[in-house]
Amino acid sequence: MDRFSSINTILAFVTVAREGSVSRAAEVLNLTQPAISHQIKRLGEETGLTLFNRTATGLQITHDGTAVLAKAQHVLDAVSDFQRSARQRIGRLSGKLTIGTIVDPEFIRLGRLLANLRAEHPEVETELIHGVSGDILTWLRRGRVDAGFYLCGPDDLSSIGSDGGDPVHAIKLADFTYRVIGPAGWQKQVEGSDWSSLAALPWIGTPEASVHHRLLAKIFERHGCRPNVVALVDQEASMLEMVRSGIGLSLCRESIALHQKQSFGLAVCNSVSVPACLCFAALERRKDNPMIAETFDLLLRSW
Repeated sequence: MDRFSSINTILAFVTVAREGSVSRAAEVLNLTQPAISHQIKRLGEETGLTLFNRTATGLQITHDGTAVLAKAQHVLDAVSDFQRSARQRIGRLSGKLTIGTIVDPEFIRLGRLLANLRAEHPEVETELIHGVSGDILTWLRRGRVDAGFYLCGPDDLSSIGSDGGDPVHAIKLADFTYRVIGPAGWQKQVEGSDWSSLAALPWIGTPEASVHHRLLAKIFERHGCRPNVVALVDQEASMLEMVRSGIGLSLCRESIALHQKQSFGLAVCNSVSVPACLCFAALERRKDNPMIAETFDLLLRSW
């Protein structure tokens, strides 16, 4: 059996098992669906095992497939360890590092990170994939990114990735504060208001994966109320434009909120605030990968 084909076949098996479908596995591995299907079929023929059963909702891993899945992951981890050792032997880092990014580049100091990576490790190629904060954990577990930025509440840092999936390692880069902002002319409505009063006003909602949604859901649940969501957006720039257009309230980083108040007359609630923190995360089992470990180190040195 061809050794390189074996590694690719095992990688296809593990990815399909994790994703639950050939189409999603093909997207993660950047391959065609027929190629993935061929590799799964080949592995089944070589092992004599039925690895998956097809269902109406996708592929369901069989008992035999589950029995060998951990061994397959160990093989992939061993290959990764070998590659890391080889790079360490020649004393330089090389390869592709995919980073999940969120919010604006200035806030996460992306330019500084990329410049430092380029200066110290010119053979490392970086790829950036942008999304909302909650996307990062999903992308890490699907292998779409190697590491990424993540937003959460200060009390949530220790529990990042503790939802039963692949464990996540995260470091805190900075603390910051969210404020509630509203359209110009709403200052009397938001000034001195508590969360229950604010909930009754129109709100601009965000996807469940976003940090805004996660933080506000906890706050409103604690106060026994639900926000009056009148619109949904998934980008901070769009959210600010909707607030400026008079549609409703939103969370906004304090520095931006004060600037918006000064520049556009937006209302800023002076009675409530929401603490948050910026983190950088990778899968626990991959945190010692040389490129990932060096990225953590560069971030800690630059913040």
